[in-house]
Amino acid sequence: MSHPKVQPTSLKAGLKARHMTMIALGGSIGTGLFLASGGAIASAGPGGALLAYAAVGIMVYFLMTSLGEMATYMPDSGSFGTYATRFVDPSLGFALGWNFWYNWAITIAAELSAATLIIKYWFPESSSFLWSLLFLAVILGLNVLSVKGYGESEYWFAIIKIAVVILFIIVGLLMIVGIIGGQPTGFKNFTMGDAPFHGGFFAFLGVFMAAGFSFQGTELIGVAAGESENPRQNVPRAIRQVFWRILIFYILAIAVISLIIPYTNPDLLKSGVDNIGVSPFTLVFEKAGLAFAASVMNAVILSSVLSAGNSGMYASSRVLYGLAKEGKAPQFLAKLNKRGLPINALLLTTLVGMVAFFASLFGDGVVYTWLLNASGMCGFITWLGVALCHYRFRRAYTVQGLDLNKLPYKARWFPFGPLFALALCIIVILGQSLSAFSEGSIDWYGIAVSYVSIPLFLIVWLGYKWKKKTKVVPLAECDLTTGASID
Repeated sequence: MSHPKVQPTSLKAGLKARHMTMIALGGSIGTGLFLASGGAIASAGPGGALLAYAAVGIMVYFLMTSLGEMATYMPDSGSFGTYATRFVDPSLGFALGWNFWYNWAITIAAELSAATLIIKYWFPESSSFLWSLLFLAVILGLNVLSVKGYGESEYWFAIIKIAVVILFIIVGLLMIVGIIGGQPTGFKNFTMGDAPFHGGFFAFLGVFMAAGFSFQGTELIGVAAGESENPRQNVPRAIRQVFWRILIFYILAIAVISLIIPYTNPDLLKSGVDNIGVSPFTLVFEKAGLAFAASVMNAVILSSVLSAGNSGMYASSRVLYGLAKEGKAPQFLAKLNKRGLPINALLLTTLVGMVAFFASLFGDGVVYTWLLNASGMCGFITWLGVALCHYRFRRAYTVQGLDLNKLPYKARWFPFGPLFALALCIIVILGQSLSAFSEGSIDWYGIAVSYVSIPLFLIVWLGYKWKKKTKVVPLAECDLTTGASID
């Protein structure tokens, strides 16, 4: 007698400790480091670039410990939206969830565009349309297989990126002392011209923004916690990797580039997905005498771009599923297939990413450019939400008389950590386009493009608040038990 198949009622916990560690390690290593770091050094000088990346790195560390405390205590794939609903206000949870989904759904389209540009390094006459469809099919395939399929692919994508960064740092240090690549470079690039700081305050602020975009993706660990096999152990272990990753991969790599390539080198400003040959990594490898550097870096950057698209597909579909579970999105998006995957949320996210990509092919990409600009600040809004949620979570935990020593993972430096991150996020959001005011005339178009996501977020947040008449949840009434991981 055959038994009817039981449909899963919750996401399948399929992410192992090594998957979680590599999602944390590889989450923010990508085009921000391999490409944008060159422009940062050229704009603000070696000292300005290092200071900006270090400041954002400290902020991200505090954000990750805040997220780690909540995700270990209450692992949920709805993550930011769920925490905001419980600890702040259901309307903020609604807005943060949709904000995060939109950000990563548009990111999928951006990564597809970037991937087609990169592949043309080898196949200049090939069809962008066909490559984008192939890459989208690969990303969807990895996510439709199982959550383990996503975890395994991210594990290997991260291994490739980390191996290249470590090799780069070793080669760079050997060049600095003169073991390879001719004469030792020493510290002369830090003392030339107006180094180490160049371009003044607005240049530094611009690099500060770019550094923030580079680190976006670290928050994926909060979403992945909902499908971790053992979140109490795996999430804290992965979070502890964040600080060392920031220190070694970003700060050391930027220091190496700055010591070897003068900030006045015009190639540093040209670096982009359509010009891999002047990636600062390529320039350093070529200076060391590695003739195949451009091809290798092209392959690595392609893997980074696909990794970002893969992560975008995973994270946005899980948050959309979380919204549907809470009644903040259409109910059909809460449907799980027999492998415990939110299949409808995955397909809708794929469709939106594909439509956004098509928008980039028509009408000079004007619609797509606005979509992309609207998502530009969404990551900072998410981070601001994480800091606020953690501050309220810890206050509620204390008000309700619970023992802090029983938290599976306790963030250090409370309340300084979340408040510092909150303040820095507000500065970044408000300072997004200050340079538009610094010239003789105000650049209204630049201001509109930079700040469009703020009114959109406020409309969604306040519109839901007005419609549902939601109120800020009193600390004594915050739900700290549903889904909690308690001994």
